[in-house]
Amino acid sequence: MTLPTAPLGTNGPIVGIQGLGCMGMSEFYGPTDTEEALATLDAALDLGVTLFDTADIYGSGRNEELVGPFVRANRDRVVLATKFAIERRADDPTHRGVRNDPAYIRSAVDASLQRLGIDVIDLYYMHRRDPQVPLAESVGAMAELVQAGKVRHLGLSEVTGDELREAYAVHPIAALQSEWSIFSRDVERTAVPAAAELGVAFVPYSPLGRGFLTGAFTAAEQLSADDYRRYHPQFSGANAEGNAALVAPIQKIAAERGATAAQVALAWVHQRAEVHGLTVVPIPGTRKRTRLAENAAAAELRLTARELAELEPIAGLVAGNRYADMSSTSAGRE
Repeated sequence: MTLPTAPLGTNGPIVGIQGLGCMGMSEFYGPTDTEEALATLDAALDLGVTLFDTADIYGSGRNEELVGPFVRANRDRVVLATKFAIERRADDPTHRGVRNDPAYIRSAVDASLQRLGIDVIDLYYMHRRDPQVPLAESVGAMAELVQAGKVRHLGLSEVTGDELREAYAVHPIAALQSEWSIFSRDVERTAVPAAAELGVAFVPYSPLGRGFLTGAFTAAEQLSADDYRRYHPQFSGANAEGNAALVAPIQKIAAERGATAAQVALAWVHQRAEVHGLTVVPIPGTRKRTRLAENAAAAELRLTARELAELEPIAGLVAGNRYADMSSTSAGRE
């Protein structure tokens, strides 16, 4: 199959309606396999996946270096998205700072361009919002990058509806990236309506609930010691036990349709486009070619009204927050 396409934003690039999150190819989800990751990138492009998503924080720059040769070899077919704003420190692996000041933005884009080995970034996201820095100041600095030819389109991640409107008044925003899945629907309060109103595409990350919705694991204790999902409240203790039971309707529908739980979860996200009247391009992450075709096929699976009704209550029953600290997310500022 070849994925159908859709535009990112009113004047943004045309991309396959499912992208690929590259984060796990370098870090966060346990041991990685570079050779398989590179083969996965090529296989994704063959399926019509054209939006590839990375960030300067992933592997402390290593993920950009990993995908760089692939992007350069397929520059006319790939829409490359990367992000800035989350600051790490070599002397403190646990540190996560947020920087939105113009000087930092200018240095971050140059560093990303160097690691990627390209002249221009197709879609440049503000990864997280620092409320201490005026949003107009940050987006103004990002707009200067467009004028300088270093960036083609701008994106934001984890902002509220009001913040999206404020940013858009400074410069057009092509895409808003935030967590959105059957388990996580807080973006529907303000961010999704604002994106629909402005013609901004929505790019859901973690549409498979970081693998939890697929049944790949049911508790954090099953994951490797270096897997960052161990620190997510939804996957630990009593929260995990209760949340694992919530996956049952997804698995039931999958069995009835001859599909996988992952395909049902992704199909639900894809159908948000019709429900809310905007372009939706989820970016499930995978490091293995075996999962690519499965995920892509979800774009052709259409859930019935009855199936959607069965899935509707799930998000309201989920125990635990998406992150231990929600202050840097849109939900934490609404």
